[in-house]
Amino acid sequence: MRRALLAITGLAAGTTAMVVLKGSPGTSPVAQDLPAAPPPVVPAPAGPTPTGGGEVSAAPSPSRTGASPRPGRTATRAPASRPSATTRAPSAPRTTTKPPPAPTTRTVTGPVVENEYGNVQVQITLRGTRIVDVVALELPEETAQSDQRSEQVDGRYSGTSGLVVQRQSADVDTVSGATATSTSYKQSLQAAIDRAR
Repeated sequence: MRRALLAITGLAAGTTAMVVLKGSPGTSPVAQDLPAAPPPVVPAPAGPTPTGGGEVSAAPSPSRTGASPRPGRTATRAPASRPSATTRAPSAPRTTTKPPPAPTTRTVTGPVVENEYGNVQVQITLRGTRIVDVVALELPEETAQSDQRSEQVDGRYSGTSGLVVQRQSADVDTVSGATATSTSYKQSLQAAIDRAR
């Protein structure tokens, strides 16, 4: 009789635990996540165990066949290791490059070239390898006519916007009426360009 009472009590506790765990549709999720109460411990009878009539089992253990755990609540998922589309290969270490040095400005003077009207000498200014200015240091000025021709040659060839800077060479057209001065100017200019190289 005592064993029957204990079996019924254990069965009732197991059923109650199943109802609480399974829950009804209106039950809050907190009640569903509670752990099941452990089955009651049935003490062994004090007397000898009956034989021949089969063993009487203790309280049945509650089964959870009807309640399956929700995968989103109890199971923890390991993060998937997928290659990312934005993964970049390690880049080479950055090297700081200095800007190229500014081209140096220098002045080169050509030789004095003589002609029948006087001496001609030209000086060029270069920035890097580019001619940026030309100055006639010496031009014939003995007569008014040679002075006028020298001004024509100087105005056409010299300066930052003269033909020499535009063409970057001594290959310039001869000034009409000042052939000797033009030729001497180009000779001194070419010699200065050759020295600059």
